[in-house]
Amino acid sequence: MGLTGKTGRRAVVVDGLRTPFVKAFTDFTKLDTIALGVAAARGLLTKANLGRRDVESIVWGGVILPGTAPNVGREIALDLGLDPACEAMTVTRACASGLQAVTLAAAAIERGEADIVIAGGSDSTSNAEIKLPQKVVHALAPVALGKADPKAILGAVGKLAPFTDILPTRPKIAERTTGEVMGEAAEKMARRNEISRAAQDAFAARSHHHAAAAMASGRFDEEVTPVETSEGKWVHADGLVRADTSEEKLAKLRPVFAKDGTVTAGNASPLTDGAAAVLLMSEEKARALGYRPRAAFSSWAYVGVDPADQLLMGPALAIPKVLDRAGRSLAEIDLVDLHEAFAAQVLCVLKMLGSAAFARERLGKAAAVGEVDPARLNVHGGSIALGHPFGATGARMVTTMANELVRSGKQTALLGICAAGGLGAAALLERID
Repeated sequence: MGLTGKTGRRAVVVDGLRTPFVKAFTDFTKLDTIALGVAAARGLLTKANLGRRDVESIVWGGVILPGTAPNVGREIALDLGLDPACEAMTVTRACASGLQAVTLAAAAIERGEADIVIAGGSDSTSNAEIKLPQKVVHALAPVALGKADPKAILGAVGKLAPFTDILPTRPKIAERTTGEVMGEAAEKMARRNEISRAAQDAFAARSHHHAAAAMASGRFDEEVTPVETSEGKWVHADGLVRADTSEEKLAKLRPVFAKDGTVTAGNASPLTDGAAAVLLMSEEKARALGYRPRAAFSSWAYVGVDPADQLLMGPALAIPKVLDRAGRSLAEIDLVDLHEAFAAQVLCVLKMLGSAAFARERLGKAAAVGEVDPARLNVHGGSIALGHPFGATGARMVTTMANELVRSGKQTALLGICAAGGLGAAALLERID
């Protein structure tokens, strides 16, 4: 994947905006994923002073999709009052869904399919639908979809007996193939790669401190839009960042996924509600309309690993692909932004990238990919501090890194994301002068 597509066109990141990220079941409880997506996209249109009739396409990422309206992107387009001709789709690649949406939009632009696209993602854990057991669905669906006469109702009730397994099941972020929840996978990776509890807590504290510093400096002001809740309250800033946390405080928390484990609520990303949107254009269109392009993708990659192995190791495989495709080395990269599903997972990926043995065994390379300079890593914190609305995180990372490249004058930013299902993603952004 080069800086331009086969048509010679280059897709550029023009701007980005997101809602505040807040803890699930708090301020945004009554705003579903569509409402959150509308808030982010509307704010982006206003910020960019872009007409609603100008947007040709929406590509949206989501994980917790509403059962009656799973194409969230199209619902956002309609709710915003965009031109009915604005086509839209929704993609899901677990935690990499937001990045997937953005790179799909970039690819479409570079193929000549559109000039102006909004891409991003949203998720509302607060509005996750409770699943009924299939036994209940099979028994009641014929009644609900057919004739609900007394005989049919009695027949349905009879099918439900015995009544020991008809209650709704608790939502669980577990692998369908292994039954393992992501935190358990992080525990296994920490043990296998010898990542200590102290190291995880130190990384988590660092994430909060970096995010708090970014907020205090105003670096997030241009990428966060206020959101009005259904109760009329305005939420202006992220609600999960804890400037006063410390390694000592985090060390007091109990392990969540194993009695003698190391993964806690403090060194893992919290359940979060939020949305993020990115405005992409062809470079020619952006300049013609008077916009200053911020960055472009020089390459991206998506990979899969065996979920029963090291579920969250995907970035350690995707990042080398991205670097190879771009003709870059890790040492050349100015900024590295890794999604923080768990501190353990990030530290494992970093260790893998720096390991010659891993390079030989997993990548077929003679030498390690390289060490990541801590001064270049997650410079404004990450998902542990900011939160992780599953579908939105990738778009948040693109926005923050594109802004940081422009602000700092640095040239390159490397993104890496692990995702459920044994998936991994990476992308390389380059600043446009």
